[in-house]
Amino acid sequence: MQTLGDEILLDETSLLVSETDAKGVIVYADETFAKFSGYTLEELIGQPHNMIRHPDMPKAAFKELWETIKHGNTWQGFVKNSTKNGKYYWVYATIFPFGKDHYLSVRKMASRDEVEKYSKLYAAMRASEGK
Repeated sequence: MQTLGDEILLDETSLLVSETDAKGVIVYADETFAKFSGYTLEELIGQPHNMIRHPDMPKAAFKELWETIKHGNTWQGFVKNSTKNGKYYWVYATIFPFGKDHYLSVRKMASRDEVEKYSKLYAAMRASEGK
């Protein structure tokens, strides 16, 4: 696993998969998700998915995400996640309704250009949320 300071870098072949219930509680996670988050599968299952939410993420991004998937639509976007040990990693996430009141999330590497772009955008969004 490569790092860049406190950032953990996904490689092009990494796919992180998890499933949550309607309340955002993790009911399934794959080994790759566990590896990058720094948690064991036992620590992840049954916990709220927002346990990995990085504080740099604006609330508006997750509000839009939940509104989209609860209406039966697929959401795609860039997310900065925290790890158990205080590091972070960026992903491009696709989240869609799955089964009855469940949501499947598949995440892959975000490019450096996308990380730079969304770091700035999310910082501006957080600044406007603080007003």
